[in-house]
Amino acid sequence: MSFDSITTSIDDAVSDFFDPVATAVGDIVFYTIPVAGTDLPLIVAWLVVAGLVFTSWFGLIQARKLKLALEIVRGKYDEDGSPGEVNHFQALTAAVSGTVGLGNIAGVAVAVSIGGPGATFWMILCGLLGMATKFVEVTLGVKYREEHPDGTVSGGPMHYLPKGLAERFGRGGARLGKGLAVLASIMILFFGLFGGNLFQTNQSYAQISSTFGGEDGFMASSAGAVLFGLVVAALVGLVLLGGIRSIASVTSRLVPAMAIMYVLACLTVILFNVTAVPDAIASVIDGAFDPEGVAGGVIGALIVGFQRAAFSNEAGIGSAPIAHSAVKTKHPASEGLVALLEPFIDTVIVCTMTALTIVIAHPASWDEARQGESIGGVTITSDAFATVLPWFPHLLTVAVLLFAFSTILTWGYYGLKAWTYLFGRSRASETVFKSVWSLFVVAGALLSLDSLISLADSALFLLAVFNIIGLYLLAPVVKRELDSFLEFVRARKARETAGTAPGADEPETAKAL
Repeated sequence: MSFDSITTSIDDAVSDFFDPVATAVGDIVFYTIPVAGTDLPLIVAWLVVAGLVFTSWFGLIQARKLKLALEIVRGKYDEDGSPGEVNHFQALTAAVSGTVGLGNIAGVAVAVSIGGPGATFWMILCGLLGMATKFVEVTLGVKYREEHPDGTVSGGPMHYLPKGLAERFGRGGARLGKGLAVLASIMILFFGLFGGNLFQTNQSYAQISSTFGGEDGFMASSAGAVLFGLVVAALVGLVLLGGIRSIASVTSRLVPAMAIMYVLACLTVILFNVTAVPDAIASVIDGAFDPEGVAGGVIGALIVGFQRAAFSNEAGIGSAPIAHSAVKTKHPASEGLVALLEPFIDTVIVCTMTALTIVIAHPASWDEARQGESIGGVTITSDAFATVLPWFPHLLTVAVLLFAFSTILTWGYYGLKAWTYLFGRSRASETVFKSVWSLFVVAGALLSLDSLISLADSALFLLAVFNIIGLYLLAPVVKRELDSFLEFVRARKARETAGTAPGADEPETAKAL
């Protein structure tokens, strides 16, 4: 029996076993209700409503405090001796690397194929709303993080749900929080292994094998798959062994570089088709409100746009607070403000650039997809790049590899924190996880395990149900943290204006932070 037949048999066996489970769980998690002739997944509505509630609760904070967030990222309000492992910029890039991935390339292409250009408008709006949700969950992640004797920290829903709910509601809150924390850890771990690892490796391998040699090339063979998997596993293992400091060191360089490269590629396509820009923008706006524009009308475009944005930036999921919790700060709300930049980068910038590139370049594959043909999202985006220069798909391949690699790194860190919450922080426990994680990288180049990946998606978004309940209950805590930090900022600015050294005559409320 050949190696290819063995991997195919494993794929088929896993799919046959898990397909019914994945279908049943998916039907529950992604349950839809009919709205104006189309189907609305309730989980998407749950995420969007949370964005609306927190945007209102905190007075449009994503607009009012955007400048302050940028100042914090630049280190303007850093303090010596703050607990944590990485600076604000590194924490942001580590978290962004977990959300900016293949979904920004392939998923957006699917969105503008199903929902038309108008889906772009709603995608942007959902990204803006998600900024407020991200602020809330990350503030809680930093406030209730656990600081270990070796200087490392652990954070995320598995920490702020039990601690925060116990603090607010006593013994009953503690029991509820503990149960939610265990479920959150299991779901993060499951999605990390299959969605944040295996799927990323599988899709990046598929892209590189199709770009370099095609079906008859060496990379398309079993040997090529194993070689690719081993190389990626070795690189991931080396970085993961260094912990969040090592991951942040890599992502703080990788994320800006890959984002700039990808955006420049999109801008090149747009500039080569500059005469089509006005019509493209008009089609985005008209398609967002024209009930005859796409199947499902305006509601269809809205749902597709919101769904793509919600699934892309992960606001409300509870994953990003794990990375942001490692930040060096005494003020939880400071990192919450930094985190609101994440959906802006992921959705408002990167996803929107992808959508505009496709709409403006208007590749033939996009028309075919809109007519119901089954065409992969990466193919549509690649074809949009190819309308300018034939070698642009190779640049897309590089972007796919970088996006996938950074996602594997960040979700490796998320998975490790979930694993250690469940099984302890011993060296043996961490070594077991890192070994399993590296093996999944190799498996990802050989297997697809589609049913498990579908099940992992369900687990991830089921996490949003539990996480957002906690966010609602703990929102008053976030409000107090924000007020305290803003008082600290005002005191710092007053000292700078008066010419006194930072730390002098600091208000007691600010010192208490």
